[in-house]
Amino acid sequence: MRTTFKSHYASALVAAVLCSLPTAAGYAQAPPPAMPNPAVVPRDRLSEAWWVDRHKAIVAGLASHADTQLLLIGDSITNNYDKAKPPNENFQPIWQKYYAPRRALNLGFSGDTTANVLWRLDHGEIEGLNPKVAILLIGTNNTGFYHQTAKQTEAGIDAVVADLEQHLPETKILLLGILPTRLPSKEENFDVNSYLGSRYAGGDDPHVTYMDIGVIFYTGGMLDDSLFCDPYLTPPRPSLHLNTVGQRRMASAIEPAVARLMGDTPVKPSEALVPPSPQP
Repeated sequence: MRTTFKSHYASALVAAVLCSLPTAAGYAQAPPPAMPNPAVVPRDRLSEAWWVDRHKAIVAGLASHADTQLLLIGDSITNNYDKAKPPNENFQPIWQKYYAPRRALNLGFSGDTTANVLWRLDHGEIEGLNPKVAILLIGTNNTGFYHQTAKQTEAGIDAVVADLEQHLPETKILLLGILPTRLPSKEENFDVNSYLGSRYAGGDDPHVTYMDIGVIFYTGGMLDDSLFCDPYLTPPRPSLHLNTVGQRRMASAIEPAVARLMGDTPVKPSEALVPPSPQP
């Protein structure tokens, strides 16, 4: 058979292309698929009995909370408002002063990440509600305990905001920056808050008001550990959860914004906002 130059050239070209492909055991391989960001994929905690019980109780009680005007959504810092354990975890009086009169509903779950909040929002916890305001504080468990990056956590918080806007289109959102901590994740949290400020503080999203109140937990440029529960535990732990005075200080700091968004009169703080003396 006569072989032409063109046929030689075509054969060589095909061979070159095949040789240039990555191979395994002689076969070309496609690149592995990108892993989804865990912060934006709704995830339940149905293996934890207390979490399931709390979720079911909230959903079952929605009929009696149809007039809810204020939602507090988040993790343990929000969940803690259910506690009344003097002196360091006496949060119910703060709730009764600032939030109960506004027909508030506590949707805080200790240990939750953005993924858990997304699952709860999509599984009935705000079904049929039409609150004026939702206060959102979430993200510290993403970076602190699941070691997610700042960018992953930022996308997770964005996803929760978008989900709230979809489910509650008439509700105003007060988005709080991640609170200070002494966990190694504090650097990621600074980056997250910087992003949230650039994303939401400019008013581009008319539904969202952003506040970073971290500065109120510092004294002389240093994090004030006397405002946190964790150093008083046995053994002591790094500061993460606000104690009674710290939680009251937070409620007082955000109160002007809450009142403005609610369209009512700001609550005047009557308690001292200074930390208690350290316990032995």
